[in-house]
Amino acid sequence: MTSRLRRATVLSMTLLFCLAPVLWAQEVGGIRGVVYDKDFGVPLASAQVQIVETGDKRTTDSEGHYVFEKVAPGTYTLIVSKEGYARQVVANSVVAAGRMAEVEASLAGEFLEMEEFVAENQELGGGTEIGLLNLRLESPSIMDAISSDLMTRAGASTAADAVRLVAGATVEDGKYAVVRGLPDRYVNSQLNGVRLPTADEDKRAVQLDQFPGALIESIQVSKTFTPDQQGDASGGAVNLVLKGIPDERILKVKVGTEYNTQAPWGGDFLSYDGGGVNFLGREDRDIPDNGLFGGTMGVAEDDAPINHNWSLTAGGKRDLDNGVRIGAFTSMYYKRDSSYYDDGVHDIYEARLDGSSYRMQPFEQYGYTSLYDVTAGVESVQWGAMGVLGAEIENHALSLLYMQTQVTEDKATLMEDTRGSLYRDALDISAPYHRNETLEYTERSQSTVQLKGRHTLEVPEYPLWRLGRTLNPGIDWTLSHSEAQMDQPDKRAFRTWWQPGREVAGLVFPAVHFGYDPSGSGNEFAQRIWKEITEESDQASLNLKLPFQQWAELEGYLKMGLFHDQVDRKYKQDGFYYEFDDTSFPAPWERRWSQVYVGEGHTITAFNDDVDYTGDQKIFAWYQMLDLPLTSYLKVIGGARFESTDLSITNLPESDNARYLPPGGTGWTQFGPEADVSFSQDDALPSLALEITPIKPVKVRGSYSQTVARQTFKELSPVMQMEYLGADIFVGNADLRMSALDNYDLRLDYEPYKGGLVSVSWFYKDVKDPIEYVQRFQASLFYTTAVNYPQGWLDGWELEVRQDLGRLWASLEGFTAGANATFIESEVTLPDDERDAFAAVGTPTSTRDMMGAPEHLYNLNLTYEHAKYRTQIGLFYSVRGDTLTEGGVALGNGYVPDVYSEEFGTLNLSILQPIREHLKIMFQAKNITNPEIKEVYRSDFVSGEATKTSYRRGIDLALGLEYEF
Repeated sequence: MTSRLRRATVLSMTLLFCLAPVLWAQEVGGIRGVVYDKDFGVPLASAQVQIVETGDKRTTDSEGHYVFEKVAPGTYTLIVSKEGYARQVVANSVVAAGRMAEVEASLAGEFLEMEEFVAENQELGGGTEIGLLNLRLESPSIMDAISSDLMTRAGASTAADAVRLVAGATVEDGKYAVVRGLPDRYVNSQLNGVRLPTADEDKRAVQLDQFPGALIESIQVSKTFTPDQQGDASGGAVNLVLKGIPDERILKVKVGTEYNTQAPWGGDFLSYDGGGVNFLGREDRDIPDNGLFGGTMGVAEDDAPINHNWSLTAGGKRDLDNGVRIGAFTSMYYKRDSSYYDDGVHDIYEARLDGSSYRMQPFEQYGYTSLYDVTAGVESVQWGAMGVLGAEIENHALSLLYMQTQVTEDKATLMEDTRGSLYRDALDISAPYHRNETLEYTERSQSTVQLKGRHTLEVPEYPLWRLGRTLNPGIDWTLSHSEAQMDQPDKRAFRTWWQPGREVAGLVFPAVHFGYDPSGSGNEFAQRIWKEITEESDQASLNLKLPFQQWAELEGYLKMGLFHDQVDRKYKQDGFYYEFDDTSFPAPWERRWSQVYVGEGHTITAFNDDVDYTGDQKIFAWYQMLDLPLTSYLKVIGGARFESTDLSITNLPESDNARYLPPGGTGWTQFGPEADVSFSQDDALPSLALEITPIKPVKVRGSYSQTVARQTFKELSPVMQMEYLGADIFVGNADLRMSALDNYDLRLDYEPYKGGLVSVSWFYKDVKDPIEYVQRFQASLFYTTAVNYPQGWLDGWELEVRQDLGRLWASLEGFTAGANATFIESEVTLPDDERDAFAAVGTPTSTRDMMGAPEHLYNLNLTYEHAKYRTQIGLFYSVRGDTLTEGGVALGNGYVPDVYSEEFGTLNLSILQPIREHLKIMFQAKNITNPEIKEVYRSDFVSGEATKTSYRRGIDLALGLEYEF
């Protein structure tokens, strides 16, 4: 607690330092220019010029002149328009301190004035921090966002990397968004506002590492629920906004290469014979029809691949003579990557009584310890492609989007336990050396087709008595089909133990390898598994917005809509094992039996406990909400969402030997129709928010809402599920209930100047029936299952500052600093059976932290931009605090303590330098601190901690070129 207080103090001082410049004056600049009639070359009077990032507007005088004074230094986008003329967008207008930027524009006449081109489904400025800050301040919900510009500077190559930059957000397992301490089931992930399916085996969460940063315009995280959002957005709704049709023609190419400091030289990269990933990351590795299984069963050393990437972006729009505006945009991305470490640790411990106190000791099963030194090599290919077509005419717009992403990984893992036995006695074979080798080739893909429409209806205005008048209503709709697929063909696991050479009574026995089958079942030491998961989503939404002016001519709106999502999942697994035939392989420890095992002609048999299933989930919802400004400084936003959930699972056992655990049953039962699961629930989810603006730069918001969290297919099915033979067993719980949450939020935003921000937020989550995992022992079998804990809560604070340092000292012109911090406390109440189990072993425990909720999150960034030379430098530091990853479990003669991921921080540096008008060069150094990623066993009843897992990722050094035609 002392170290946490010290860190909080240091961070508070940093925030105060960033706040101080708000009180200082800064030398500002401005923008001025002339707008011309392009057809006749004369100045154009009464044209409107708007700065997108600030919202400021000016009208040209009779000579076509306009001027913006007191504009903060930075890069801006101008929109120039006039009725009867085609508007012009002028991007990258640079304002320097003490200088007026000269920006001229020429407008061409047209027969029909066009509304803003909305096919890209985002506001202009959405790719800049200032534009997103404006969106944040105007949003009806509490939200945060990051732009593509900041993602590039921070070295975020995927959406998962980028989410870490958002205040209060982090990523679990490098894939799943965690917002305000609430993990995947409480976070809803969307693509352009469309809910996405997932092919994840264990979670309903979308794997964000599948989405390349090159395709993303911004990431917007709504942290409070409003009725027009999904009902399970309890922690937040993460919306990936893809790049859209630009107003100006663009053609851009990027190429780059990357090197990791841990990549071995001289052919020591861990792979296997026949391993690697081809260009497209798609291979045919189906189960052989002839029953002849080839290949190898274990790892081998090879040359490290060369990491490289490229992207292509093109697009533009065109005005047709009939008043129709059309546009198109396409973007492609490709990356070949690899990672490697040879300093990994994976140890399994338990706490056992040593006299009157508990002490951490290695866990032993059938005489074997699990104290592994780990080496792993991963080769991957990631690519993505998207295309957008759009068309609009006055008051109407249509867009069609298609996106496809592919991530293929080939991972080889070598785990060796040589710390369990010292082999001091030639006859002592307790805790022998043993080796686990795993080969995992996995293809993951995601695709979506989205058709969207947006329409403004020109209808006569109607007076609302003395309450105001109506304005033109708007309708938007979406139809989409999305698919997610995970294909893991021929995952191989091979386990052996080794006995050293020895001499007994004059007889010499050579060193020899044996199959490692700890349970004696005969099917655990050599396995091959084919697994495929497909999930499809058909989605439709319709929203009607009825804007109005109230009695004081302030604008509000009434909004209502319908939503439907049909999700279909198919899960298929086929497992095989080599029969344990008491054969052995005489060889020293350094030589691996796996290299020759397949060629020895061992018998392979299909595992007859595999259970496939199909799942179906339907969500239907309708909502109403009102945004009503009561005065110029007070607004109320409220309404309710009515949502129904129907979820069903049909199990498809592959043999009569498959078993399941009936709800409330005491033993395993053979399959029947009663093993299938059906679940339904209707919810009314209210939301009420107040927005107060006491003075123009300050906005205070408060809200209350109710949301839900759903079960996964896996968690409901009472089937015995194993990732591989001998792995931990998971059994679903057909009685599992949805969780219900009450959400309380407060936020104060202070915008001292355009682009500056000081923000303080408080949030509290009261969770009824939180879903947690526990271990059970039944019918001579340990297994993990999902249960509803009685209660849980989460309480936290967020602080954020964005500051232009040039406002403090003129010599710091071009420097911008940002900082955000989140502090979280959480707790869940253990059910009675768990409390009784802990009390029985002398470790009374009634509560613990919520899994996945970090104690704190810090993000610090410092950026620099030279106005003349256009040099951009960014330094980004992120810290994630201690996080509970596994809850403890009581055993008959002891217990396994909680497992925490320890705090670690990462530092990234990026430098971008234009070297010609259209050519840029970029250098990035990622993970400069190269921290130890470590999990530890931790308990109040044991002194000290024991390491469970540990490794380092290495430092990535990247060099890239960008050319814009």
